[in-house]
Amino acid sequence: MSSKDWLEKDFYAVLGVTKSASTDEIKKAYRKLARELHPDRNPNNAAAEERFKAVSEAYDVLSDERRRKEYDEMRSLFGAGQFRRNARAGGPAGAGGPGFDFNDLFGNGAGPRTTTAGGDRRFGGAGFSDLFSSIFSGGGGGAAGPATGRRSRGRDVETEVVLNFADAVQGATLPITLRTPGTCETCHGDGAAPGSSPRTCPKCRGLGVVSSNQGSFSFTEPCRECQGVGTIVDEKCPECVGTGGVTKTRTINVRIPPGVADGQRIRLAGRGEPGARGGGAGDLFVLIKVRPDPVFGRSGDDLTLTVPVTFAEAALGADLRVPTLDATVTLRVPPGTPSGRTLRVRGKGVARRDGNVGDLLVTIDVHVPSELSEEARKALSDFAAAAPPAPRERLDAIARERSSYER
Repeated sequence: MSSKDWLEKDFYAVLGVTKSASTDEIKKAYRKLARELHPDRNPNNAAAEERFKAVSEAYDVLSDERRRKEYDEMRSLFGAGQFRRNARAGGPAGAGGPGFDFNDLFGNGAGPRTTTAGGDRRFGGAGFSDLFSSIFSGGGGGAAGPATGRRSRGRDVETEVVLNFADAVQGATLPITLRTPGTCETCHGDGAAPGSSPRTCPKCRGLGVVSSNQGSFSFTEPCRECQGVGTIVDEKCPECVGTGGVTKTRTINVRIPPGVADGQRIRLAGRGEPGARGGGAGDLFVLIKVRPDPVFGRSGDDLTLTVPVTFAEAALGADLRVPTLDATVTLRVPPGTPSGRTLRVRGKGVARRDGNVGDLLVTIDVHVPSELSEEARKALSDFAAAAPPAPRERLDAIARERSSYER
């Protein structure tokens, strides 16, 4: 990324966050946009692809604390990108003022107008060459090296899988197909056609950068001859057209641990995009979506289940066969169990990280039939005549008291 890119692009606006946004807010905004704009979700959509690249570029800078600080300082120093290109020469002195000329800074003018007694053009006591070496090279001073020659970590990749309820509770191994950048196998990443090889750039001599003197200070920028790579490809690889990289479709088997919940993200270290020039690969983040189950529910590490029973089973007690995710168990319903009571079957829930297992919570639902046979109706009438009344004395007393008020 060139210095002009940093100065002219508002990475905060690209991600839709404020300048004071926290690291977590920046990550959240990036992940949301990355999911929406990912090429797999927007095939043959050039606008979405360019927006995806811009979002990734912004996150690459703002997610790194050091680079974000340098970016903020530089944009603050030079007016947050509001440059006066070709400003009038008689304007006030000093970078960022009305008379500041962007072209002066980048080698097309006579240079900054602020000087010291020693004749060295400086800003705030620091030489411009030192200032730009620190900011643009990403280091703490000194000349910038060829950035393209450095190893860089690959980008993180995020994908989404949909699991059945049982797989989320018990764990599963799933194949996941990804489309990510990778090294071209035809040229092995150097961009040259088979039988040929890149040659060292004669302008920068393989460094990838060139230096130019601007008055009493020098400015280092990527070599235009080789685009900062340090080498030139005369015969381009037909597979990658000289870029050294291609978008590959790869399938990896991912182990989903037991007990994952809907909305949880799993991090797989080193399974993201490969790094540049031998750098480490990024990470793969898998967002879990769980399909609802028609029978079971979940409450933390416990499974939930509702079992209908007859009035007789609830009143007299019963032994019920109830399902778990992988078997059946016998549940004892005590006599006099009311509708809505929850009974616990230990060790039949969700596996925890510490090795323990949650429980199965069974809620009793007393089923009231909508239709009765004559025999059942007569038996129920006989039962009602012999059974004690429901404990409604307090409610009846309140009803009688309010009836007296109405009179």
